[in-house]
Amino acid sequence: MNWIISTLQQYPELSVFLALALGFFIGNIKIGSFSLGSVTGVLLMGVLIGQFKIDISPTVKSVFFLMFLFAVGYSVGPQFFRGLKKDGLPQVYFAIIICVLCLLVPYLIARLLHYDVGTAAGFLAGANTISAVIGVASDSIQQLNLSAAEKTALINKIPIAYAVTYIFGTAGTAWFLATIGPKLLGGAEKVIQECKELEAQLGQSVSDNDPSLRSALNRVIFRAFKVEDDWFKTPRTIKETEEYLESFGNRLFIQRVKKGEKIFEDAEDVKIQQGDLIVAGGQRGFFLTDQDHVGREINDPQLLSFTVESLSVLIINKEVIGKSLKELFNDDNLEKKLHGIGLNRISRAGVEIPLAPGIVLERGDQVDITGLKSEVDKAAAFLGYADRPTTSTDILFVGVGVLIGGLLGAMTIHIGNVPFSLSTSGGALISGLFFGWLRSQHPTFGRIPPPALWIMNNLGLNTFIAVVGISAGPGFVAGFKELGLSLFIAGVFASIIPMFISLLIGRYLFKFHPAINLGGCAGARTTTAALGAIQDSVKSNTPSLSYTVTYAVGNTLLIIWGVVIVLLFS
Repeated sequence: MNWIISTLQQYPELSVFLALALGFFIGNIKIGSFSLGSVTGVLLMGVLIGQFKIDISPTVKSVFFLMFLFAVGYSVGPQFFRGLKKDGLPQVYFAIIICVLCLLVPYLIARLLHYDVGTAAGFLAGANTISAVIGVASDSIQQLNLSAAEKTALINKIPIAYAVTYIFGTAGTAWFLATIGPKLLGGAEKVIQECKELEAQLGQSVSDNDPSLRSALNRVIFRAFKVEDDWFKTPRTIKETEEYLESFGNRLFIQRVKKGEKIFEDAEDVKIQQGDLIVAGGQRGFFLTDQDHVGREINDPQLLSFTVESLSVLIINKEVIGKSLKELFNDDNLEKKLHGIGLNRISRAGVEIPLAPGIVLERGDQVDITGLKSEVDKAAAFLGYADRPTTSTDILFVGVGVLIGGLLGAMTIHIGNVPFSLSTSGGALISGLFFGWLRSQHPTFGRIPPPALWIMNNLGLNTFIAVVGISAGPGFVAGFKELGLSLFIAGVFASIIPMFISLLIGRYLFKFHPAINLGGCAGARTTTAALGAIQDSVKSNTPSLSYTVTYAVGNTLLIIWGVVIVLLFS
């Protein structure tokens, strides 16, 4: 044991990886539906390892924290700026009000209980489950006119207060929004019914709410049939056949025709008649009645052995933006450019949204399409930018983005005698927002693949948290004993009061639909766990419709509050 401790002290970088490994292990352990999460797990393990008095250069945490903040901004940038447009402004205003409440309530409680600035910053971070405040507030405290020892003491209190309040901030908020939230909006049964009505307006089947069915119904498939229906006694063209099937509400495409032993593909002049074999492609839900209109399904390996492509496309075409899926596929001119294409899923700011006819496409949406390669390539060129899988990250884009943000954040403006600065961390966040939006406008550069973005987000934040925990370890136990229970109770009020007020504001002032209200509250508080709990509670995935814009606003403002809380106390 002594050898391990001395080795960690001699090579402190190893202690970071130990904290990460143990933290992710502890954080992923579930008790019922609750888990600590990786961030809290890494923090606690870092504190435990920190008892060995291991010194780590603060530069390590700064580098990883800047990487994390830039990635956060990059992820939500397109939705953040989209929300500033007219149609998204109510949700933006709602998110701003929630974020202001999430600042004022912890601030007032901290003042009432006479917390110092370090405890108040950690209290704000934990109650609102916004881990990045730890770094932003620490940077801001470093700018105060205090001695080095005083700054260190205050900064070391931040993770203590965060750890005490974070657990209820996460689990408590999810429970409150999912269980109490619907009751405040008219009752659970009423909210469930209103969500079903919203789904009907969007054209989404209520049965899609069952996760075991939803993924199947949204998946594009290809099936083979033997043509037996009497309608085909007269030979029909492929176009006539597709129009015939569409008259029954089924948007399907004939991909191949087999006559005897000969197979035809992309042959418009081929006529289909009784006895022929065909392959139709489309979403699974469209096949439910086809055997009544075509013939029995068959298994012909030769006929079904052909190549299809699935591709993710970034929506940037102005002809498509602002149109619902129903409008898109009912417009003859546009539909021709999407012939043979089926939709697998739509995601907005990384959050999957309902695949329903009433969903309106926005710039920067990610649409997964499937079909023959020639048709997929044609559709991708029309919709926007084909986001083909790659492992390459535009490091030039990332490096310049973090550098510019850091330089801007390092600038200090004096308001009276008070120095105001976003700090390098706040600057990196703002830069990430702009560069993420820039990428959505010009997708030919600035690519950060999802796996790389995941590494920047998770490894960046958790490495930062590991170093914070290890550095604060020696004073953590004493601080926890001093503040533990009272701070935890205060954190309960700081987490719940803003959500309670926000739900009422959303209902009576903004008059939001309950699904939009609940999803907006979860988004502005940046609690993905709450979104999942809400969707389970209301038996609908419609709350995700308001999550993306409010999440983008919340993820920006709540991090900036790390600077504001220090200014308010200083």
